[in-house]
Amino acid sequence: MKKVVPSTIIVGAQWGDEGKGKMVDFLAERIDIVVRYNGGCNAGHTVKVGNKVFKLHLIPSGVVQRKIAVIGNGVVIDPKVLVEEVESLKNEGIKLNLLISYKAHVTMPYHKIFDKRKEAKRKEVKIGTTGRGIGPTYADKMKRTEAIRILDLVSEHFSEKLLRILELKVLELLEFGLIKSKDELEDYRKKIIKEYSLYIEKIKEFVFDTSLFLNKSLDEGRTILFEGAQGSLLDVEHGTYPFVTSSNTTAGGACTGTGVGPKRIDKVIGIAKAYTTRVGFGPFPTELNNDIGEFLREKGKEYGTTTGRPRRCGWLDTVILRYAKRINSLDELVLTKLDVLSGIKKLKICTAYELKGKVMKEFPTSISALEKCKPLYIELDGWKEFDGNELKEILRKGFKALPKNAKTYVNKIKELVGIPITIISVGPEREETIVLKD
Repeated sequence: MKKVVPSTIIVGAQWGDEGKGKMVDFLAERIDIVVRYNGGCNAGHTVKVGNKVFKLHLIPSGVVQRKIAVIGNGVVIDPKVLVEEVESLKNEGIKLNLLISYKAHVTMPYHKIFDKRKEAKRKEVKIGTTGRGIGPTYADKMKRTEAIRILDLVSEHFSEKLLRILELKVLELLEFGLIKSKDELEDYRKKIIKEYSLYIEKIKEFVFDTSLFLNKSLDEGRTILFEGAQGSLLDVEHGTYPFVTSSNTTAGGACTGTGVGPKRIDKVIGIAKAYTTRVGFGPFPTELNNDIGEFLREKGKEYGTTTGRPRRCGWLDTVILRYAKRINSLDELVLTKLDVLSGIKKLKICTAYELKGKVMKEFPTSISALEKCKPLYIELDGWKEFDGNELKEILRKGFKALPKNAKTYVNKIKELVGIPITIISVGPEREETIVLKD
């Protein structure tokens, strides 16, 4: 196991779904606190321990390791999903030590309706939302006058604040059929209060000043793992806008989303698959709409944890990994799902793009340019499937026991991206992990 530093950010280096859940669970063994800093229940982090599979959407993955789990202020919380997740973990015998920021914003029932129906109205220009109400929740957060925070939810003034907000939203409520006339506004408010009062009773014990807790914990010598949701290319500022999520998925989001300052961050680790996937719409230069793409999808079980949507699959793209390295200040890279590539005779890695006859090694600044980019590849020999005994030997001996061509593939990625690869995942189990020396 690698040496532990006080505070480490885990960030997706592609379009999300890189295997952050497994790696947070793996690294959390020697960590005191895991804090989720962005996104909402549109995220899906899967942790497999033996025969049990935990699918988490709001609570940090480190909770499976019985660590202190913190939901930071940068997260938007659907109370219904949160309560279901808490109860599911309790039913699995996991004792929760959960803290929720009182500054986190709350997804309301109308947010989910707005999300789904606005996406339906976009027709040809859909952005690929999950329909979980995340975008509208963040939009209300930025409006400042139409948002509910956790501190409002657990306040005695929740009901009256909700009424003021519904009055501001009356035209939208009418447009999307949530009320038929303004006279129904009070009944709609009562309906929400009745539902959400059940959730309030179950989560109010967890509400806390988490920024204060995290900073004091660092002062006291505790270790913290900052868990990001989605991936760098889905960041609302630096991703493939508008085909992005509504939060800051990059490392900077860990500071704004938790109230821990940047000088207190010691390390940033990027998580990347050994190939590339993305869900939803938007440009994807190395996408494979062929048998190999289908092979990666089926072997890699590339279906969304939250929505079940099939993921688009393609060759590894080191242009976006170098971009992720730059915008996150990545110190090292964790490579997941290397095992999925086993059995493919010839592998390709994208090293640059071609745009209008020019070679581009840096990620383009505009979405229209990215849509026109042609990937430029190098080709490497693949390796055969390794059986159960060979996998055991690889896990026992480490990197040196990998097939020669697999080692060449990993070393080529390290060379092209320009940062160390320190951990390799070769299966979904916690133990199916190879730790390399720096």
